[in-house]
Amino acid sequence: MIDIENGHAILIDKPYTWTSFQVVKKIKYKINHLYGKKIKIGHAGTLDPLATGLLIICIGKFTKRIEEFQAQEKEYTGSFTLGATTPSFDLEHPVDQTFPIEHITEEQIRAVAKELTGKLEQIPPMFSAKWIDGRRAYKLARENNQEVELKAKEIEIKEFEITQIEMPKVYFRIVCSKGTYIRSIARDFGLMLQSGAYLSSLCRTRIGDYSLKDAIKLEDLEEHFQ
Repeated sequence: MIDIENGHAILIDKPYTWTSFQVVKKIKYKINHLYGKKIKIGHAGTLDPLATGLLIICIGKFTKRIEEFQAQEKEYTGSFTLGATTPSFDLEHPVDQTFPIEHITEEQIRAVAKELTGKLEQIPPMFSAKWIDGRRAYKLARENNQEVELKAKEIEIKEFEITQIEMPKVYFRIVCSKGTYIRSIARDFGLMLQSGAYLSSLCRTRIGDYSLKDAIKLEDLEEHFQ
């Protein structure tokens, strides 16, 4: 059961198209409705609206542990679509360019995954939640299609497994460090294949020792409060 008084970390299976903030707002409403009180609440690591999977929501005293949860390694599964790009590197924006894929072999795909494993310098997506001069990068990018320059940051891809290839889709499992953008991996993946690619699906399956299989659906949340 979820302990409101002593604090709790709730594992939520975030629905498709929901923002992480919307999930926090929904749980805040539930708590206020059930207990008639306001409780400090926050999430430990953003999931993009078009991603699903594990979102850790910290309540009460557990909000002090948000940075601890954020620092843990993450595991994702999903798919890249080869032969095209979008401005956001995912399906949030429509395709802006197309590229040939006839030259791409399975061996090349697996070789690129291997090359993208280890410590890397990664440039975050322009449409991301990174702060620039006190504002979110995606807000700046959306204003008159303003170009946003983001600095590269060191990340680590600990495991990069190609689980299935159904051209133009490539399915993967990635274990990575804090701050890794899988959308940026998609961009780099396409470039290294002398083509293009965007992230067509994404699910976060694990944060540290916390697994998606133990997460609660939002519609089942109320029965877990004590």
